[in-house]
Amino acid sequence: MSVQRWMLIGCLLLLIGCTPPPQQETLPLPTLAASGTPPNYSWEAAQRVASDFLSAWRNFDYAAMHRLTTVATQDATPLTDFTATYENARAEMTLLALNYRENTLLSQQTNVYILNYDVTFTTNILGEFSDLNRNLTLVMDTQVGDWRIAWSPGDIFAEMGDGAALRLERNIPNRLNIYDRSGTVLADQNGRVVVVQVVRQDIPNLEACLSSLATALNLTPEEVQTRLNNAGVDWLADVGIIEAQTYVTMHEGLERDCDAQFVPRAVRRYPNGTLAPHIVGYVGYPDEAGVAAVQEAGFPRDAILGRSGIEASWDETLRGRPGGRLVLLSRNGERLRALANAAPHPSQSVWLTIDADLQAFVLRALSEAYAANAWCARSPGSAAVIIDVNTGAILALVSYPTFDANAFTSFPEMGRAAAQTIVQQVQEDSRLPQLNRATQGIYPAGSVFKIVDTIAVTDSGIYPLDQTFNCGGAWERDGIVRYDWLEGGHGPLRLPGPLTQSCNPFYYEVGYQMNLADPYLLPEYARRLGLGAPTGLTDIPESPGLIGDPDWLLNTRGEEWNFTEAISMAIGQGAVEVTPLQIARLAALVANGGLLYRPQLVHQAGIFGEAPSYTMQPELMSDTGIAPEVIELTREGMCAVTTTVSGTAYFVFRDSPLQDSIGVCGKTGTAQDLTNPNSNPFAWFAAYAPRENPEIAIVVMVQNAGEGSEVAAPIVRRILEYYYLGMSG
Repeated sequence: MSVQRWMLIGCLLLLIGCTPPPQQETLPLPTLAASGTPPNYSWEAAQRVASDFLSAWRNFDYAAMHRLTTVATQDATPLTDFTATYENARAEMTLLALNYRENTLLSQQTNVYILNYDVTFTTNILGEFSDLNRNLTLVMDTQVGDWRIAWSPGDIFAEMGDGAALRLERNIPNRLNIYDRSGTVLADQNGRVVVVQVVRQDIPNLEACLSSLATALNLTPEEVQTRLNNAGVDWLADVGIIEAQTYVTMHEGLERDCDAQFVPRAVRRYPNGTLAPHIVGYVGYPDEAGVAAVQEAGFPRDAILGRSGIEASWDETLRGRPGGRLVLLSRNGERLRALANAAPHPSQSVWLTIDADLQAFVLRALSEAYAANAWCARSPGSAAVIIDVNTGAILALVSYPTFDANAFTSFPEMGRAAAQTIVQQVQEDSRLPQLNRATQGIYPAGSVFKIVDTIAVTDSGIYPLDQTFNCGGAWERDGIVRYDWLEGGHGPLRLPGPLTQSCNPFYYEVGYQMNLADPYLLPEYARRLGLGAPTGLTDIPESPGLIGDPDWLLNTRGEEWNFTEAISMAIGQGAVEVTPLQIARLAALVANGGLLYRPQLVHQAGIFGEAPSYTMQPELMSDTGIAPEVIELTREGMCAVTTTVSGTAYFVFRDSPLQDSIGVCGKTGTAQDLTNPNSNPFAWFAAYAPRENPEIAIVVMVQNAGEGSEVAAPIVRRILEYYYLGMSG
């Protein structure tokens, strides 16, 4: 028992001895009692108080614990300080729960009892450990007429009664790397920063030191002082981290003013930060809302963790779990006792499904298209997605414009000033570079939606597979007139000709007839084919998009549905909002025979030299059940888009070497921007390749740029020629 505790008990006994006994009402003696001791003086009463105190600790009810301490304790240690003492210990231990076992209650003196007990602590980092043969001292507090705990910090751990400090020496594994499917590094720990360490009692000039540290760490002097105060005066404490560039310019002043020491530390780096920031993401400090979860996981509140992208969604894998040793340190830093020890859970690397070379070429193709065309000034952005039609693995996913993820890390190698300039430019850019247009941007589908129409109207039986239609220059029903994009129209057509030539009047009629049969029929087919709902991608955020129906219109606008809503939907306008990823999945569905796979971005996770802990498996979300002959009809129409003179993208692909050996099947789309009628339309091209035994689906969407055949299709051609033929021009 600590010297402080014996002194406290001695003072309490002296106080008791000098205090006249309270006047008590004479009560009948219990029949079997040996003396006239009041009930509250019994050992049962002392045990009850001890049990209540320990039970309150088990429930983390510090107010109840505090009420069971002596009045002298409560005066010396107010509830706020008492609570802080326990909460600090709880945080240091990463304590989740505790249980206790009472062993013996011994009478030390007439007015003192000692409870011997054991405690088992359950912690997040250290697992479960026990502290045995602990003693809890109870004294009769005459000010309350009952037993009370003669408390000191030693009731948390005995050594703390003599001023020892509880410390968790964390062992945090290094964050491991993110690679592309072939092992190209996308994120690593090869960045370098410097940890600044200071011993508070050795600071030669406190005022100058606070000023220098504040400048170096981008803090206020008050914040620096708080960091210093959190450590013992004679401890070598980490006070912050600076970039290598800051170290070069400021280390001499910090050594002079603070007697500072410096330790290099590896930090996150993205070798090509603009290649895939919307996928890979970046790391940083947790926000206030996330601090509790971070601490529960065993990390300090200022840990660097994943904030977006794969860095966030696979954070637990990449960071591992901390281990550590819980020790009691004397005032001079001597280790008095080790309470528990646990090894860290190793971190793992993550391999993506992305092909870094393909990703880079797609980004280049989009960037060069903007540089070479007049529409670039009016187009805020674009997106491209390439997906394996038989597995759902995403091979490339680009949102343009891009940004440099390195600038958004907490300790950018480029230096804080340069990073802040980049961050400000990105955040003020009206093109919204941080928006992932491939998965979060929602846009009218335009004529790529005619893939849905063709499948829906034939699979439902409303039209036969060989339906004919005279595609004039206009369509009229009930006084409503809609026009074709081609003046004069296309003349007589037979399915799948209307899909190949993108005949608007045919699809107006499709919308009209399907609405006549059932207003919910076309929307239900669209959802069945993967639109209007999340694709199942879990690695990065996505938007569900929108497929409206009569219920949606009534609930959102208070309006009744009519056939004009249906004919707008049939050409991918109105209540149709899709992501490029959804359209890529639609093209993949046609290519693979009607199967909807969950898109995936992570191929594997594990440690070099060991069996992987995770390997991607294709995950079939839905067999849409579309009739095989309907799928074949749709394929025929899409393949003719690039191979027949009347196909809307024939002029783009007619001289491509792809058509000799590979074959490309696709669909153009041109969607009006109804939010800005004076702007250019959205350009789409969705395709799959090869023509036989398809392997990949690809979509390119360019905002406010013009016709799909003139803008998006040439970009798709260039990407496919690179992918299949190695043509990089």
